[in-house]
Amino acid sequence: MAVSRRWFALVAVFLIGILASYAEKAPYTSFARNATSAPAAEYYDYIIVGGGTAGCALAATLSASAKVLLLERGGVPYGNPNVTRINNFGKLLADTSSPSSPTQQFVSTDGVFNHRGRVLGGSSAINAGFYSRASRRDVAEAGWEPRLVNASYEWVEAKVAFRPRVRRWQAAVRDGLLAAGVAPYRGFTYEHLQGTKIGGSTFDQNGYRHTAADLLEYADPTKITVYLYATVHQILFRTTPIPGKKVKKPKAYGVLFRDSKGIRHVAYLKSGTTSTNEIIICAGVLGSPQLLMLSGIGPGHQLRDKGITVILDQPMVGQGMSDNPMNGILIPSRRPVGVSLIEVVGITNFGSYIEAASRISFQTMTPSMAQAQHLANQEGSDPYRNRTIRNVIILEKVTGPFSKGYLELQSNDPNDNPRVTFNYFKDPRDLQRCVKGMKIVKRVIESRPISSFRYPSSTFQSLVNLTLSIPTNQRRRHVSASHSMKQFCVDTVMTIWHYHGGCQVDRVVDRDYRVIGVDGLRVIDGSTFKYSPGTNPQATVMMLGRYMGQRILRERSPQ
Repeated sequence: MAVSRRWFALVAVFLIGILASYAEKAPYTSFARNATSAPAAEYYDYIIVGGGTAGCALAATLSASAKVLLLERGGVPYGNPNVTRINNFGKLLADTSSPSSPTQQFVSTDGVFNHRGRVLGGSSAINAGFYSRASRRDVAEAGWEPRLVNASYEWVEAKVAFRPRVRRWQAAVRDGLLAAGVAPYRGFTYEHLQGTKIGGSTFDQNGYRHTAADLLEYADPTKITVYLYATVHQILFRTTPIPGKKVKKPKAYGVLFRDSKGIRHVAYLKSGTTSTNEIIICAGVLGSPQLLMLSGIGPGHQLRDKGITVILDQPMVGQGMSDNPMNGILIPSRRPVGVSLIEVVGITNFGSYIEAASRISFQTMTPSMAQAQHLANQEGSDPYRNRTIRNVIILEKVTGPFSKGYLELQSNDPNDNPRVTFNYFKDPRDLQRCVKGMKIVKRVIESRPISSFRYPSSTFQSLVNLTLSIPTNQRRRHVSASHSMKQFCVDTVMTIWHYHGGCQVDRVVDRDYRVIGVDGLRVIDGSTFKYSPGTNPQATVMMLGRYMGQRILRERSPQ
């Protein structure tokens, strides 16, 4: 047994050496290029639409044994200090003015401001960086293989996950959570464990962001092509007869995309070599159901209204859209604080997660927030008069959630955001969780560890009123919100960018993420989730790209 283990270890080291010999460091000049350089037509084993949180991991994995094309509608994150530096997080989310900006803003019909990634690495390049795995229950309910899941997480973590350097504010939040009864203390861990813990971060200890794009360092540069600023307009299908039936089954065989100059290109799957060649959509929670609809797969009546030829009438495309509601309390700090994003989390036993940030303010989450700084720092607003704003925030996120919404096309242009309704708090169970979570937030704010950051006259009620005065969304503020935590939750709800659904497992895709009713097409990203895994989903979305890449290669070469 010892000999066989030693032999396995030697083989593993040998294979890693081979992989390292052909790996290329970012920014991947040999295989990532502007889509304007793409030929009019070319052929691949796998075509992946979306170089985001799942797509980069998937493309890197598949390139080990197949020729892969990765199409990304944005550019590279490297060289953009708004993306790469933690101190520029607010500037990053505010920079939505250009069609080439890494961040694309949208506002749901609920009146809540939101963002989506438009850059290689996807939303992992624009989020708050917290890295934490899904729970064991999440893994079991998804039907994933635990050993392969763990190995896939470790593959991701070797490139993009780091232990944060916890400073005074985050340490105070940790101690405040424990004082508020969110126990036990779990220390630093990537695992999802009830209690208070320090999680990982995709920002290293120098404040430099690492994204899913870094996972392309695992790719074989001789077998992968990445086209940037490549917007996919349509999946192409041909129909084949189903034996013994009069109907024909659609099969994906190519994609039509346009470069930044609007020039049309087509990428096709290779034919005649293997039946396992596929198109895989990893365009994100908004982009994946949107592309299915633009390609003729979705609610038939909606597609016909847009003049789209119906390939498959699938009413579940765009359904089950959810966004985990987030509410928080802004606290002007009397002590200097540096920029910190999410590092500490309190995982309660009733479906609420408590997190915190510093020197960020709600301005980073909403587009027109100049008045927020003004309100918190205006003349004559004791105790904040004549003070430089040093905000800290304590946040509450509802897990799940139970409330569901839907997505609809606004136009036939893939560059336009679809219309999204999340129905925050439509299910009363979500509202109950928010109220309970905000009670924990209150206890944390009133705890001794946090007292050194609060001004003496800052009561919880005064902080509630301050938060209510900030236009964190487009929703109406009710007078009762000052004294009703239920109304406060409803009126001040924000996003923490954990939205999901639209191409859910068992509804739009099967357990192997194949689109039900067509051949040659899968969807692998957060749009397949029925709920957000763990405290923060990005770790699991990257893991899923690696996990399914290995599963697909196993199908390709069963031996």
